[in-house]
Amino acid sequence: MKVLVLNGSPKIEQSNTMCLTHAFLEGAQWADAEIIDVAKAHINSCLGCFACWNKTPGKCVISDDMEHILPKIIAADVIIWSFPLYYFSVPGGLKNLIDRQLPMNLPFMAEDSKSGGHPQRYDLSHQRHLIISTCGFWTSEHNYDSVLSMFDHFLGKDNYANILCGQGELFHIPELKNRTDDYLEIVHRAGREYAIGGIQSQTKTALAKPLFPKDVFEKMADASWGIAKGKNIETLPDESLSFTTQMAALYKPDGKERVLEFHYTDIDKTYQILLSKHGSEVITHGFRPFTTKIETPFSLWRAISRNEISGQDALFQRLYQVHGDFNVMLKWDDLFGISVPKEQTAQPCKTNMLLLLAPWIVIWAGMPIHSTIGGSIAVFIGALIPIFWLKYKPVIFEQIGIPMAIGISLAGLLGLNIRFIVSASYLLFGLLWLIGSITKIPLTAYYSATDYGEESAFSNPLFIRTNRILTAAWGIVFLHSAVWAYFLMNTALSPYIGIINNIIPALMGIFTAWFQRWYPARYARG
Repeated sequence: MKVLVLNGSPKIEQSNTMCLTHAFLEGAQWADAEIIDVAKAHINSCLGCFACWNKTPGKCVISDDMEHILPKIIAADVIIWSFPLYYFSVPGGLKNLIDRQLPMNLPFMAEDSKSGGHPQRYDLSHQRHLIISTCGFWTSEHNYDSVLSMFDHFLGKDNYANILCGQGELFHIPELKNRTDDYLEIVHRAGREYAIGGIQSQTKTALAKPLFPKDVFEKMADASWGIAKGKNIETLPDESLSFTTQMAALYKPDGKERVLEFHYTDIDKTYQILLSKHGSEVITHGFRPFTTKIETPFSLWRAISRNEISGQDALFQRLYQVHGDFNVMLKWDDLFGISVPKEQTAQPCKTNMLLLLAPWIVIWAGMPIHSTIGGSIAVFIGALIPIFWLKYKPVIFEQIGIPMAIGISLAGLLGLNIRFIVSASYLLFGLLWLIGSITKIPLTAYYSATDYGEESAFSNPLFIRTNRILTAAWGIVFLHSAVWAYFLMNTALSPYIGIINNIIPALMGIFTAWFQRWYPARYARG
């Protein structure tokens, strides 16, 4: 199969549209496609002499690169027209190429044409055509009316497919790579589908969706020019203000009022972003008391936004500092994130610590009161846990801890001393937590990651350190509980050992909730 790409962008390989075209070719697995860069080719304007119709039929009298390009167009099985939208039409060089296709037509009027036209000189019925184009508007809708009308005439309205993407200028902005990569994945899928038949309707819908909402895109686009919007055009002082303004445009209100202050230490510039219930505003003077302040080199924050360095790693290395309310950092992806939600799968994604705790709690609270009933309930609950893994994501510590709980419950049912059973259960459970504090992913991290970006939190060193400390602390509490349980089991308090030993874990739960927020914020202040 011969695949021909006509790259109509004057920017050649720097073309935003060619980013989409390459993704499409990769999806279709057309690595051998020939790409003609129209801007590099020498293509003169059509003279309108019609010599190719009557004097030299099928051959243009102009001697230039079209002598070699035209035969390739005729021989191609698939032609991809790749170009940016220029003033609601195609770039000038590509328009010259289109005009110079006149030798491919016969001079006679086509009998089946409603508006007048000319039949093709060659049998091109086997050809498939695709338009891939980007524009600088927030949407492609209605902006391609004249382009599509032209292609309707010389290709036939139903004889080509198209991928028309608004907001094309975003594909060369490193800070937005996460979002543009999401779109390129869809283009890649479109290529795969096109190669085996046609682009599916679901993919077409995803391709037509703007990368960002209208107001967000237009704010970023306005800021990208480095000038202030108003009656009198005013150049913005420097790129740091333009960058901050673009970042502010990404803000998604969550119903809270905040003042986010940036102090770029390497250029000694300070800006505030007023985050309101309705949007954001950047101010350069008349500053208000900040809610959260980020002190960072501008070069570092820009590198973070481009994904050249992890912001989490940079914070852990104390390359920047955060003062005030740290919650903004915990919710950063929700407030300023640029990725679109991934397609939902049937796989469980959330964890539930109750699945780990349930049989152990029954052992501690139930077996001191009645060993047979308590042990039986613990075994029954432990046996039911795998059913809940259909809804909740199983954790390795559950897969280890549940059999341990069932085993120790069975030992109690077989007559082993209850004093030993209860004490040993706290001891084993405490050891499980201590071991969980030195594993690559600490035990508590599996359960708290839900509130911090799911599995992406596992790459956050500060998140891991926080949970490592907490897991070790819980392990120590359970080990101490083993000692207290052993001695209390010989007293009148024996039936209440579970209740007594749950007081400290309850307090630890309060401490955990506080520590998860206090420690990262304390660390971030430097």
